[in-house]
Amino acid sequence: MKDIDLEKYSSAFTLSDMEIFVFPELMYSLLLANIMSPIVWKWREESSFRKLAGKDPYKKLMRLRQFIMDEFEFNLDLETWGLTDKNTEIKRFEKFLPPAEISKSNALFGYEGDTYYYDVDIRKHFGLDKYNSDIIPYWKTETVEAMNAFRHKKGYKTGAGECVSLSTLYAAAAFIVCGIPLEDIYMVLTPLHSQNFIDINGGVITNNRRLVTNAMWFNGTELSNKAQRALRNEQITIVEHTSGLVHCLYSDATIDKNIYDRFCGKLKGFLKAELSTAMMVNFLRANPDYQKYFQFCKECRTNPQFVNAEDLFNYEHLSPLKVSDCSHKQMLEEVFDGEFSTEPSPGRIRCDQFEEFMRKKKPDIRTEQGRADITEVFAKYIPDSRKFVNELYDFLHIEPKLPAGEKNYIPTEPIKISPDMSREQIIDYLKSIRGTNVVADLAFYAYRDMESCDWKPFIKSAIERNPVSIEMTKDKSIEECFKWLKDMPNESIYDNKRLAQPDEVANYARGDGIEKAITLANILHKREPNKEISIRINGKSVIVEANQKFEFQSSKSFDKTIKINKEEYRIQ
Repeated sequence: MKDIDLEKYSSAFTLSDMEIFVFPELMYSLLLANIMSPIVWKWREESSFRKLAGKDPYKKLMRLRQFIMDEFEFNLDLETWGLTDKNTEIKRFEKFLPPAEISKSNALFGYEGDTYYYDVDIRKHFGLDKYNSDIIPYWKTETVEAMNAFRHKKGYKTGAGECVSLSTLYAAAAFIVCGIPLEDIYMVLTPLHSQNFIDINGGVITNNRRLVTNAMWFNGTELSNKAQRALRNEQITIVEHTSGLVHCLYSDATIDKNIYDRFCGKLKGFLKAELSTAMMVNFLRANPDYQKYFQFCKECRTNPQFVNAEDLFNYEHLSPLKVSDCSHKQMLEEVFDGEFSTEPSPGRIRCDQFEEFMRKKKPDIRTEQGRADITEVFAKYIPDSRKFVNELYDFLHIEPKLPAGEKNYIPTEPIKISPDMSREQIIDYLKSIRGTNVVADLAFYAYRDMESCDWKPFIKSAIERNPVSIEMTKDKSIEECFKWLKDMPNESIYDNKRLAQPDEVANYARGDGIEKAITLANILHKREPNKEISIRINGKSVIVEANQKFEFQSSKSFDKTIKINKEEYRIQ
């Protein structure tokens, strides 16, 4: 392989956030790897999904949300996959992207994006403040096998994964379990987050373990406000689709331009809402400091009664009802009589009067004149009504910072798989296009199919980017490291002829003999980088040799000899 290919292909095994940013093809390759995995296909046999057979994809997607919330935790532990430093990673990537360009768009390298992240102190926000400013985490995107395997890690009762892992898992499950075509799924990455826009029922956005519909997006709850943060504050760095991708820094784009333009329009539509009384109430929920200027009215046997907005919102904590939805009148019925007054509170606008104003005047908050008209109405009640209206407009209108449309669009053959195909048919199809489609080829590397993949990238990744196994054994002698590995269950988290990396072995405390041997080689190489290490795999026997011999047992049935000498890797 050429050096440039070796760096990219080895990254398909570690899949760090940084690697995906530099080699964006990896994101869709991981999605395809998860689609090839037998794990997600087994979910279709779950009774809760079988009951939904024949139902529309949206209902299945809503059920999938609960399944993923039950089965997976959100994990952002800095040390799960170890630490690296800026200089090491910049040196790796400088031949692909200039360091200054990476810094502009990647949070861990000194993100120069929205001031929001300076306000929250981004390193403190992620717990990085306990390290020097050059230390950054290896946030690795886990395969579905690695996500499932968190059950074997101390402190976890279920599977787990970080946001990029969860977004690729959601996309794969939406395709396999819910029958949503890949053509309707768009992967959207920002410097600090990854989510999907699923083009059904007006749009659904995945956000870590949850799903957010358009109605939920603007409901003003804390969960919705958090879901908005990335698209409200960050540059979208990458958009990926079955037709290709577009990257904020690369001038070439492989996504179909018409499809990309259509997606941009749909996303922008999702991120906007019309002003209504319900939306005003949602805004007040998100901005409680303004509640003191509002009150609600309840008709009681033709005698109006009034309750202050903040008092009514307090009832939301005790009830499944919401102030702004169709249960509004029902919620008023639940309010304790002592909360009401027969006289309106002075200096507060009545929401029913605002609703009447909206019905009669129909002001358009998107225009300067519309904002001026609304400002005039609130001027009697709110000291800085112009500021209030501007914030209300911002609440209802998010303009996504999408990669610029002025790209060199390169015609590319899309990945053509459908939910009607079986897993075996999909794998056979992807195999058939490996020679001409780099995304499909990389998918088999992310899938860890070592029967059909070059081993050199796997060994390079294992030796150069697996710090957890080294850190876990830093106080052990080599003999103790060997015993530590031998005492682990001799089982891989990957089936058939697929292999785990050393840090997966270390984190989940299990591995096939080949995986244990490569883990030991990683430890040996770190301690004596100038010493040649050989790994001989002969069916069931795996021998690591570097002055001493260490033998493991494998059930993977490979026949390979691996030589590791400094940063040179030879495979026979």
